[in-house]
Amino acid sequence: MSDDEDLIPAKKAKQVYYGSLEEQEKARLAALAAAVREGVEDSGGKELGDIQISNEYMELEEEMSRDKKALLEEFERRRKARQLNVSTDDDEVRRSLRQLGEPVCLFGEGPAERRVRLRDLLSYLGEDAINKKLEEEEARIERDRGREGTWYHEGPPQLREARLWIARYSLPVAKERLNKAREDLKLPGSVRAAAKQESQRKASGVTIYCSQIGDTRPISFCRFSNDSKMLITASWSGLSKVWSVPDCVPLQVLKGHTCNVSCAVFHPDAKLPQHFTDKINSIKESSSSEMEICDEKSEVCTMASCAYDGSVHLWNFVSESPIASLEGHSPARVARLAFHPSGRFLGATVFDHSWRLWDLHTATEVLHQEGHAKPVYCIAFQGDGSLAVTGQFARKN
Repeated sequence: MSDDEDLIPAKKAKQVYYGSLEEQEKARLAALAAAVREGVEDSGGKELGDIQISNEYMELEEEMSRDKKALLEEFERRRKARQLNVSTDDDEVRRSLRQLGEPVCLFGEGPAERRVRLRDLLSYLGEDAINKKLEEEEARIERDRGREGTWYHEGPPQLREARLWIARYSLPVAKERLNKAREDLKLPGSVRAAAKQESQRKASGVTIYCSQIGDTRPISFCRFSNDSKMLITASWSGLSKVWSVPDCVPLQVLKGHTCNVSCAVFHPDAKLPQHFTDKINSIKESSSSEMEICDEKSEVCTMASCAYDGSVHLWNFVSESPIASLEGHSPARVARLAFHPSGRFLGATVFDHSWRLWDLHTATEVLHQEGHAKPVYCIAFQGDGSLAVTGQFARKN
């Protein structure tokens, strides 16, 4: 045997490590972090300034369980939605959507799609969501009803006297109206039908009789007198004008407002004076005091007007200037005026969410009534004079 054959290669001894390398890894990472802070280079010459060590960990199992839970909840919601009983009546479905504060109809949506949308909403909000909304609305109405007591204002002594006077005026008028209605009921049905047909024929035959340029600015309001012989117009120019009917001849110009006039009305007893035009011309030509020409009757109020600045003026058929003014509305806009059928009282609607009642005999405010939630725009008195109605703006959202 040769010497080469006697050589036996040595076997490399195996090294077995026990335990975790976590401590060594933590030490290595700590050394790298220290090197980054000190700005040194490692043994391989690589810069460590871009190495970032983070202690944040993402719990994958927690995220997965959260997604799984959300998925199970969605499946459960859909299962409940299929079991919900929703009415097939489209009107009832619309009412339910309105009670929930949702759009009643979407673009291109039909009754079937609207029913599915309601079912999905109830699956999110709960089957008793509509009942809860109704209970909340009833509770809100009760709260608002409780606040109505704060709107009570003790009226002046003149208010009681005015109400008694109105009652004494309106009761006989109402009695006369009811008696006339009972007499009309005694007439044969054919006679009443013929009277209605005649009224309808006259109304359908109404056509334009004549036209007239009323002012240089827009006309905001116009009203006929009770005798249908005069017309009063209100303009944004601040002027109010009285016209004859039916020839539209200008009779009087009322100058007193300094801004847009919103309304002008006649007194219920206002009638066209005899020789109106000649009387106005004689006053204009005279250089003497106007009060010497005007008799006591001419000082009686025959017209009223109001403007955007809150001014309310009273007029007669003699002077171009107001004979009196009703103060207390400014700076709120006065939208409309209306005379009580008796002619003694004047109602005014104001943009401060209230309306006022004035006694023209004493030029005092006997009623200042609140209650509207928006600017009050119009007013009217019942024919007997016992009731008044007011209306406010109703803007759509």
